[in-house]
Amino acid sequence: MKFKFYVIMAETLFLADFSVIKPDPGLILWTSLIFLIVWGLLAKFAFRPIQEALKKREYDIQSALDEAKKAREEISNMQAENDRLLAEAREERAIILKEAKAHKDSIINEAKGKAKEEAQKIVAAARQDIENQRMAVVTDLKNQLGIMALEIAEQVIRKELKGDTEQEAYVKKLVDDVELN
Repeated sequence: MKFKFYVIMAETLFLADFSVIKPDPGLILWTSLIFLIVWGLLAKFAFRPIQEALKKREYDIQSALDEAKKAREEISNMQAENDRLLAEAREERAIILKEAKAHKDSIINEAKGKAKEEAQKIVAAARQDIENQRMAVVTDLKNQLGIMALEIAEQVIRKELKGDTEQEAYVKKLVDDVELN
């Protein structure tokens, strides 16, 4: 109830003699005049700078949008270029790895071939050395056996043959036997 009282009191004090439907002609005149003066001052001092500031802001925003669009295009182009370069680098890497593998395989095969050749040469040389040493041993053995046989034969013949005629006949027989072999 107290609240209603304050509301009614406020209405009577502020709106006691004012009517919106029937305004006073003097009030309309002064309100219109003040409005036109304020409007003129605002037009001269505020609207033009505000309008220029808005145009400048619009230009700045449009410039920033254009630059952002250009930057996006550049980034897109750079990304495409990076992707292309990356693909080329991968291809080059694959080619280099393939060439390196082929080179490695050829070096390994060449080394294996050389090793086989060397092994075959070493084996052939060893066989030849073995054969040469065997032949040398056989020849030496034959020579020693021959010398020993001659010495034994000489001693046996000297003992058995007593005369020079018998020795000459025996030597002649041996020479004839050797020529036949």
